[in-house]
This record gives sequence, C-alpha cells and structure tokens, in this order.
Amino acid sequence: MARFVGRENVRKRLGPLEGEQGRTSYANGAVRIEVPGEAIVVRPPFGLPHEHDYDTVRLAPLFEALAADHVVAALLVRLGGYAVGVFDGERLVASKVGSRFVKNRHKKGGSSANRFRRRREEQARALIEEAAEVAVRVLEPWRDRVEFVALGGDRAAIRDVLAASPQLGWLAERQLPRFFAVSEPRQRVLERLPYDLYAAELT
Repeated sequence: MARFVGRENVRKRLGPLEGEQGRTSYANGAVRIEVPGEAIVVRPPFGLPHEHDYDTVRLAPLFEALAADHVVAALLVRLGGYAVGVFDGERLVASKVGSRFVKNRHKKGGSSANRFRRRREEQARALIEEAAEVAVRVLEPWRDRVEFVALGGDRAAIRDVLAASPQLGWLAERQLPRFFAVSEPRQRVLERLPYDLYAAELT
C-alpha cells in the first residue's frame, strides 16, 4: 500500500541499507530497492531523472533528488476559503488567505429551496472570483521562477478557480500529480504544507 513519507524520514528509514546486498533499479521517475525479504518503491515528489540498475543498494541518486529544493506555488480552495502561497524550498515567501461564507446545501424542497440554491450559488461564485483574483495577484510576480504547482482542497472548486481567469492557465501546466486534500485552507495549513510537498510516495 502506498503512503507519503517526509523526506527526512525516508533518509532515516532507508539510509542504513546503503551498500547492502540487493538490487537497486532507477527508472521512470522512481527507484525500486530490493533486499532479502523486502522490496520498496520510492517515488520522489519532483521526479527522479537518474536511470540505472545496480547490483547493490545504491541510494545517493535518490537522496540527492529528495534533498533538492524547488520553487513551488500552492493554491488551496474549498467553498468557504482559499489559500495562495509561494514556497522557496520550505520557506513561505508570499501568501494570502481569505474566507467567504457559503451556505451549506438545503435539505428541503419547494420555492424556498430554489431561493436558497441561488443564494448559495451567488456566494460560491463570489468566493471563486475572489480566489482567482488573489491567485493572479500573488502568483504572477513569481511566474517565471515557479517550477511546480501544488493544488489542493476541493477538486471542483480548484477547477472553477482555474477556469475563472485565463491568467491562471499556466498553473495546470506545472501541476504536481498529487492533489493535496485539506479540510480548511488557512494560513497555518499553508505553513505546514512543505512537509507534504516534499514527502515521497513509498510502496
């Protein structure tokens, strides 16, 4: 079963295996480490360009990829709030968060439900437009330096924000494969994001 492990914890877990009897295969952005009785596949979050097979446990290329810092833009959106930020390595160098009230879904039927639905749609649209506007303002100055983009929160809300402004089209082009599930896009959540950003997928 796959799980995400922080880069320092990967080093601690696998470091003692360096030079041990086994096999190490680097290919397709991941490394497969085989030792007697165990096989581990590690996929670093930002890729692993090294490709080679070794007749021993060889971890230097993996650790090099995990240790590399990157400039990453983050956009987290749910109905109710958003968080936009830029990380240089693990340091948050630009950010803006915001929230807007969006009613929960209405349980009853009838004309009041239609009024409720229209009101909810208006509130959701206002949040999406505000999030898109803030994202352009915060991220545009970093556009030339950003290597990767982390998207998270609610997939439908993210899709709507990206569609709300043509100036955000470049975010999808640099999107990381992992979608970051967050329950509340708040400043403290944004500040904790680097652990997940730099976590590797272990299988």
